[in-house]
Amino acid sequence: MTIPTYLPYFVFGGALAAVATILYGLNRALADAAWPPADRTRALRVSAAILIGWLALSVALAAMGVYHVGASAIPTIQYGIALPLLIGSLLLWRSDTMARLLDAVPQQWLIGVQLYRALGVIFLILYVAGKLPGLFAWPAGVGDIAIGLLAPVVGLAYARAPHDTAGLVRTWNVLGILDLVVAVTTGFITSPSLIQPIDVQPNSELMTMLPMVLIPVYLVPLSIMLHVASLAKLHRATAPNGNRVTRASA
Repeated sequence: MTIPTYLPYFVFGGALAAVATILYGLNRALADAAWPPADRTRALRVSAAILIGWLALSVALAAMGVYHVGASAIPTIQYGIALPLLIGSLLLWRSDTMARLLDAVPQQWLIGVQLYRALGVIFLILYVAGKLPGLFAWPAGVGDIAIGLLAPVVGLAYARAPHDTAGLVRTWNVLGILDLVVAVTTGFITSPSLIQPIDVQPNSELMTMLPMVLIPVYLVPLSIMLHVASLAKLHRATAPNGNRVTRASA
């Protein structure tokens, strides 16, 4: 399959911009939370190593063709999605350092950073170009655009009235996760493999190749973990134990 020349710039640029924004926001959040400089530097270095190392590993595996299988092979892309989610979930729920980071990062930032999801417009562009099937491109593209454009709106609403908008934040997060589940599912069933249930033309083979494969194996797990982190922080803030937040940046 011929890969449009603009795709590497779009996908790599989007992934790097997302990572840079996350690290910048984390640095600001830790500074505002009055973390000691040594602890802040250490946390940033570890976070950068994880995010950049994960991205580099994803690129390397994709370059080796690990995720690109033919119609007679068992798909492998599910491992690239599930393993980061498993590791991220363990860190989120078991790591004291992650708990401290979650406490320091404002809820509105966890929400607003997902503005990058609006880059899902690329699915619709590729559909129009005849590179992706509508069964995948339309729900994935429209869903990502909606969640991405709503991110700063929901984040700002929470910053202004955290106690009154908890339901809105919860709904946005759940819809954001559902959007990703639908996108992964429709991408999976329209990609060539031994167990492909729906034969469509064009199919979603492009999503198993560089650079587009970075979306399901990197940006999708990253987005889901941001949603989970937001929900976990919201649960802590609204738990009936007297520990409700009194300001949006708690």
